[in-house]
Amino acid sequence: MGYETYRIADLIDEIAMGPFGSNIKVSCFVDSGVPVLNGSNLEGFSLSEKTFRYVTREKADSLNKANAHRGDIVITHRGTLGQIVFIPQDSKYDRYVISQSQFRVRCNDKVLPEYLVYYFHTPIGQHKLLSNASQVGVPALARPSSTFQQIEVVLPELSIQKRVVEIISTIQKKIVNNQEQNDNLQQQAQALFKQWFVDNPDAISWKEGTFSNLIEKTISGDWGKDSPSGNNTEMVYCIRGADIPEVRAGNKGKMPTRYILPKNYAVKQLVDGDIVVEISGGSPTQSTGRAAAVSDALLARYDKGMVCTNFCKALKPRAGYSMYVYYYWQYLYDRDIFFSYENGTTGIKNLDINGFIETEPIVIAPEGLVEKFDAVCKTVFSKIYANGMENEHLALVRDTLLPKLMSGEIDASAVQL
Repeated sequence: MGYETYRIADLIDEIAMGPFGSNIKVSCFVDSGVPVLNGSNLEGFSLSEKTFRYVTREKADSLNKANAHRGDIVITHRGTLGQIVFIPQDSKYDRYVISQSQFRVRCNDKVLPEYLVYYFHTPIGQHKLLSNASQVGVPALARPSSTFQQIEVVLPELSIQKRVVEIISTIQKKIVNNQEQNDNLQQQAQALFKQWFVDNPDAISWKEGTFSNLIEKTISGDWGKDSPSGNNTEMVYCIRGADIPEVRAGNKGKMPTRYILPKNYAVKQLVDGDIVVEISGGSPTQSTGRAAAVSDALLARYDKGMVCTNFCKALKPRAGYSMYVYYYWQYLYDRDIFFSYENGTTGIKNLDINGFIETEPIVIAPEGLVEKFDAVCKTVFSKIYANGMENEHLALVRDTLLPKLMSGEIDASAVQL
């Protein structure tokens, strides 16, 4: 097939580091302009177009080589290592500014940049990319631009590269489409909640109350032990605050297994209709109070029962009110209400969840309307988790095929899309 070995230096026209030190201060950020990439934009195989901060075009111009354009590769060299994405030709923006934790690469005509990115997502590619990483303090690649250029890769001829890219990109586009559909479904459900329960002119006559009228009890989490120890023999999956965004997106997440007391599991086990709330953590710009709904579809994807970590609490709403509580909670979260119920000004912030549940005023909609909303949400959640499960299978196919296509074990020209 015409495989040849190259150093990265032979495959690139340009490599540039992100701006250092105070080149991008908080005061530089504006409401719109040129987006600044961060680690969350480089997660997975595809560039994520979410959660941007922006600088003016003039500021971006002043940063010169810290600008990444369509066709470029961006790699994290400090912090969460191993992140590498390609900026596609149809990306939302014509350029981006990379952060001080990233560097960008521009390839020559010997390699397709998408192929190179996919290569570094294989196990052998990740090993080579991280071979000079230091884990002392903040994880970092040693002399990132120079050591990266010395990496050797084995490449097939361009026609094979193109075919591999077509195969993997087709799978990846389906994954991204499912993710976007799930995001849209969540937004639709949230908009429906607002239409039916916030903007509804009849709401003025509804009963006022607090979440304590709708939540039967809250349950503390449990972290247990990392292996069976003493009476901690019950193996469980433990949902953390870090897992909440994944669960909300319809994904399985990467919950760790823990071992807790069987008697604790009996009272802390999560079931369909529960809501997990993060009560410790947050940041200056992100409050505690993030929530994820627990469903049978989520629980069925794990081979053991589930509890939440002790940095979270589980809410058990009244029968039929789970989706109403969940989306009401999210509505208030999006309005930054939870900042007012936090304590602790340094380090980890804690949510006064009992104070919030007992004092934050809400309206309590009629049961008939709540039941109708719950039925709609169950349909929405069913589709979200079906998409999430399909993405899990697609990712498995992608990750299985990729190294075999690149090594020639599977003939890329014979693969039917």
